[in-house]
Amino acid sequence: MSEWINQIKWDDKGLVPAIAQETGTGKILMMAWMNRESLQLTRETGHAVYFSRSRQKLWHKGEESGHQQIVKSIRVDCDADVVLLEVEQKGGIACHTGRHNCFYRELHGDEWVEVLPVIKDPNQIYG
Repeated sequence: MSEWINQIKWDDKGLVPAIAQETGTGKILMMAWMNRESLQLTRETGHAVYFSRSRQKLWHKGEESGHQQIVKSIRVDCDADVVLLEVEQKGGIACHTGRHNCFYRELHGDEWVEVLPVIKDPNQIYG
Protein backbone atom coordinates (compact mmCIF):
# COMPACT_ATOMS: atom_id res chain seq x y z
CA MET A 1 0.00 0.00 0.00
CA SER A 2 1.02 3.56 -0.59
CA GLU A 3 2.33 5.95 2.02
CA TRP A 4 -0.85 8.06 1.94
CA ILE A 5 -2.89 5.30 3.57
CA ASN A 6 -0.32 4.87 6.35
CA GLN A 7 -0.83 8.50 7.32
CA ILE A 8 -4.38 7.75 8.48
CA LYS A 9 -4.75 7.34 12.25
CA TRP A 10 -6.61 4.05 12.43
CA ASP A 11 -8.31 3.09 15.69
CA ASP A 12 -7.34 -0.02 17.66
CA LYS A 13 -9.64 -2.11 15.41
CA GLY A 14 -8.05 -0.78 12.23
CA LEU A 15 -10.99 1.49 11.41
CA VAL A 16 -11.53 5.17 10.71
CA PRO A 17 -14.85 7.06 10.62
CA ALA A 18 -15.88 8.18 7.14
CA ILE A 19 -18.41 10.89 6.39
CA ALA A 20 -20.20 10.97 3.04
CA GLN A 21 -21.03 14.51 1.93
CA GLU A 22 -23.18 15.21 -1.12
CA THR A 23 -21.38 17.03 -3.89
CA GLY A 24 -23.09 20.26 -4.89
CA THR A 25 -25.30 20.61 -1.81
CA GLY A 26 -22.73 19.97 0.91
CA LYS A 27 -25.32 17.93 2.86
CA ILE A 28 -23.98 15.22 5.14
CA LEU A 29 -25.54 11.98 3.93
CA MET A 30 -24.16 9.40 6.32
CA MET A 31 -21.30 8.24 8.50
CA ALA A 32 -19.78 4.79 8.20
CA TRP A 33 -16.49 3.05 8.93
CA MET A 34 -13.60 2.22 6.65
CA ASN A 35 -10.65 -0.08 7.01
CA ARG A 36 -7.50 0.01 4.88
CA GLU A 37 -8.94 -2.29 2.25
CA SER A 38 -12.20 -0.36 1.88
CA LEU A 39 -10.39 2.97 1.61
CA GLN A 40 -7.99 1.54 -0.98
CA LEU A 41 -10.90 0.07 -2.98
CA THR A 42 -12.77 3.37 -2.77
CA ARG A 43 -9.78 5.15 -4.27
CA GLU A 44 -9.22 2.50 -6.95
CA THR A 45 -12.85 2.10 -8.06
CA GLY A 46 -14.26 5.59 -7.51
CA HIS A 47 -17.22 4.04 -5.67
CA ALA A 48 -17.66 4.23 -1.90
CA VAL A 49 -16.72 1.03 -0.10
CA TYR A 50 -17.15 0.83 3.66
CA PHE A 51 -16.51 -1.75 6.36
CA SER A 52 -19.60 -3.11 8.10
CA ARG A 53 -18.86 -3.60 11.78
CA SER A 54 -22.04 -5.64 12.30
CA ARG A 55 -21.31 -8.02 9.41
CA GLN A 56 -17.50 -7.82 9.72
CA LYS A 57 -17.05 -7.47 5.98
CA LEU A 58 -16.65 -4.95 3.19
CA TRP A 59 -19.80 -3.15 2.14
CA HIS A 60 -19.97 -1.69 -1.36
CA LYS A 61 -22.49 1.14 -0.95
CA GLY A 62 -25.46 0.38 -3.16
CA GLU A 63 -24.63 -3.29 -3.71
CA GLU A 64 -28.17 -4.29 -2.73
CA SER A 65 -30.14 -1.06 -3.19
CA GLY A 66 -28.46 0.30 -6.32
CA HIS A 67 -27.93 3.59 -4.48
CA GLN A 68 -24.20 3.84 -5.14
CA GLN A 69 -21.99 6.70 -4.12
CA ILE A 70 -19.67 7.95 -6.85
CA VAL A 71 -16.64 9.48 -5.15
CA LYS A 72 -15.58 12.93 -6.34
CA SER A 73 -12.89 13.55 -3.71
CA ILE A 74 -11.35 11.97 -0.64
CA ARG A 75 -10.17 14.21 2.18
CA VAL A 76 -8.81 13.70 5.66
CA ASP A 77 -9.22 16.04 8.63
CA CYS A 78 -6.41 17.90 10.40
CA ASP A 79 -5.76 15.01 12.80
CA ALA A 80 -5.94 12.40 10.00
CA ASP A 81 -8.51 10.44 12.04
CA VAL A 82 -11.65 11.13 9.98
CA VAL A 83 -12.15 10.66 6.24
CA LEU A 84 -14.52 12.86 4.25
CA LEU A 85 -15.85 11.53 0.95
CA GLU A 86 -17.50 13.99 -1.41
CA VAL A 87 -19.97 11.84 -3.33
CA GLU A 88 -22.64 11.88 -5.99
CA GLN A 89 -25.50 9.91 -4.44
CA LYS A 90 -27.19 7.73 -7.05
CA GLY A 91 -30.96 7.41 -6.68
CA GLY A 92 -31.12 10.24 -4.15
CA ILE A 93 -31.27 7.79 -1.22
CA ALA A 94 -28.31 7.27 1.11
CA CYS A 95 -30.06 5.78 4.15
CA HIS A 96 -31.26 2.20 4.49
CA THR A 97 -34.53 3.65 5.86
CA GLY A 98 -35.32 4.99 2.36
CA ARG A 99 -34.49 8.60 3.18
CA HIS A 100 -32.14 11.02 1.45
CA ASN A 101 -29.71 10.92 4.37
CA CYS A 102 -29.24 9.17 7.69
CA PHE A 103 -29.65 12.30 9.81
CA TYR A 104 -33.45 12.46 9.65
CA ARG A 105 -34.15 12.80 13.39
CA GLU A 106 -33.91 16.17 15.11
CA LEU A 107 -34.07 16.90 18.82
CA HIS A 108 -37.20 18.90 19.69
CA GLY A 109 -37.19 19.52 23.43
CA ASP A 110 -36.68 16.05 24.94
CA GLU A 111 -37.84 14.09 21.90
CA TRP A 112 -36.29 12.90 18.62
CA VAL A 113 -38.61 13.89 15.78
CA GLU A 114 -38.38 12.54 12.24
CA VAL A 115 -37.96 15.60 10.02
CA LEU A 116 -37.20 13.97 6.65
CA PRO A 117 -39.67 11.89 4.66
CA VAL A 118 -39.17 8.36 3.42
CA ILE A 119 -38.53 8.63 -0.32
CA LYS A 120 -38.96 4.92 -0.98
CA ASP A 121 -40.17 2.13 1.30
CA PRO A 122 -37.15 0.03 2.39
CA ASN A 123 -39.19 -3.12 1.67
CA GLN A 124 -39.36 -2.07 -1.97
CA ILE A 125 -35.62 -1.37 -2.01
CA TYR A 126 -34.38 -4.49 -0.26
CA GLY A 127 -37.29 -6.90 -0.74
